[in-house]
Amino acid sequence: MAANAIDQTRRMLSLVTYLRERPGAYIADVARAFGITEDELISDLDVLPMCGTSFRGGDLLDIDTDGERIWWRNPDASGESTAEPLRLAADEATALLVAARAVATLPGLREGDRDALLRATAKIEGAAGEAAGASSRLSVTFESEGGVFAEVDRAISERRRLWLRYYSPARDELTEREVDPIRLFAVGHTYMEAWCRQSEARRTFRLDRVAEIRLLEEAAAPPEIELRDLSEGLVQPSAEDPEVVVEVGPGGRWVAEYYPHDSAEELPDGGLRITLRTPAPASLRRLALRLGRDGRIVSPPELAASARAAAREALAAYGDRD
Repeated sequence: MAANAIDQTRRMLSLVTYLRERPGAYIADVARAFGITEDELISDLDVLPMCGTSFRGGDLLDIDTDGERIWWRNPDASGESTAEPLRLAADEATALLVAARAVATLPGLREGDRDALLRATAKIEGAAGEAAGASSRLSVTFESEGGVFAEVDRAISERRRLWLRYYSPARDELTEREVDPIRLFAVGHTYMEAWCRQSEARRTFRLDRVAEIRLLEEAAAPPEIELRDLSEGLVQPSAEDPEVVVEVGPGGRWVAEYYPHDSAEELPDGGLRITLRTPAPASLRRLALRLGRDGRIVSPPELAASARAAAREALAAYGDRD
């Protein structure tokens, strides 16, 4: 099962020590030592250069790779020989303390992690001294997605099943289902990949569309499945998927930026003729309604007719309210 966010953080902390002691380490050897794929290791290496003792020049980790080996240009940035002891500026202390207190309030956070976070917060307050005063006057409240994230993270860690009430945009309705979570990931939004017990298939759920979530006592037991490569994005249409042609005006050119497509031809009025593929063409009816006068579905003919009918129904409903 894929590691959760906390496990990944622990791995990356260990990775810093490992790489400092092994200059020029081979990617294949490091991935094997940590029990992860080379792609997962590269993903970690993309994050590490954003870490360090501060955001001042020279304090961030300067780690890169030539595709075969890993090089750390400034290993002293996190070692015992760091030139200066770590000191938090007032703004850094405030940001860190406000964030720590907010995370500590997340529902579903494991008690051991919450206790450790509160202990660390108290130490930071003591070290920051007067600089910590401003943080007591600020607070952050997470939206519901934060609580959902915490529940999913806990379910993955404890290998337990989840019950969801989930909004399905394709059907425009709330559905209830039980799932065995596999992993959390972010591609623009935060998602959970899970094995859905109702459909007996792998499904992807956007966390901000989860209306309600509950941790169940049943153990999660997703089947052994190969994790999808998301380097090309979440939606990766297949050549076998049905082809849809959409024409948009200048106000609808954003469609080409948000939807993977095969081609986008310029139209005389400044619009585009976009050809794309999707396993669920009916889901594009909502796109047509959103575009309004800025676009229309051209083909297949049955989908175009369905979109026009949906638009007429929406207009009729609007008229009834008048």
